[in-house]
Amino acid sequence: MDTTRIIDDLKAQRERLDRAIAALQGGSTRRRGRPRSSPAKVFQPKRRMSAAAKKKISEANKKRWAAWRKKNS
Repeated sequence: MDTTRIIDDLKAQRERLDRAIAALQGGSTRRRGRPRSSPAKVFQPKRRMSAAAKKKISEANKKRWAAWRKKNS
């Protein structure tokens, strides 16, 4: 028996085992929706914007929309 055939057989067995484990755990190997975040990002704190930064962005957006409305009126 050549090594490539042995490797192919082992890979097929591994795939069957992975499917069986997923079925027993109640999970599916196919996921829908948003992918999970990577483990490195799990423990990073969320970035929060200061009130001053929010106000600055809001004013810039209002100015941008006012210019767009003036141009397209």
